[in-house]
Amino acid sequence: RFAFEDLFLLQIYNIKQKMLLRRERAPKIARDIDFVKSLLKKIPFELTQTQKKSLWEILQDLEKPHPMNRLLQGDVGSGKTIVAAIAAIAAAQKGYQSAFMAPTEILARQHYETFKKFFSSLKIPFALVTGSDARTHYEDGLENKTVRASILKEVGNNALKIIMGTHALIQKGIDFPNLAFVIVDEQHRFGIDQRAKLCQKQ
Repeated sequence: RFAFEDLFLLQIYNIKQKMLLRRERAPKIARDIDFVKSLLKKIPFELTQTQKKSLWEILQDLEKPHPMNRLLQGDVGSGKTIVAAIAAIAAAQKGYQSAFMAPTEILARQHYETFKKFFSSLKIPFALVTGSDARTHYEDGLENKTVRASILKEVGNNALKIIMGTHALIQKGIDFPNLAFVIVDEQHRFGIDQRAKLCQKQ
């Protein structure tokens, strides 16, 4: 009885949160299936059916006029970053910004290197911003390790579409004028307020 009551209250809370999200507005990001297929061809392996299903559901949610709140769960190396990356690139192709926030500089840098490895040929500039590192990768394939102020200015001008980083992404001085997609890696290692701050950066 006690176990049932705990689960029941948790479900009620989740339903309430979903209802609150449906009252909020979010930009509708139309799917471009041909573009997504071209992205998948750039990856030297085929996504699993589970990855394709997760990606499809995310792209469907991005088309809706209210915020998406999803947990993408899988073992280390199961391809969560690739799924999130493709969704972020799909948003960038429509002119929107995406932010990847990781709990450590090592993880943030891994995400950045994943982008470089698979998507450096795309004409979508992206950046890494951590406490000790700041660099950009432009559509010409050149990487530029530059001063943080310069990168923050480009983020604020909507010139950089995909920004990976740590808690540095929620510090004062960094603003996302066109933020539409937020990915929080290992979200359990961030507080509720920290995650909310990133979503409020737009």
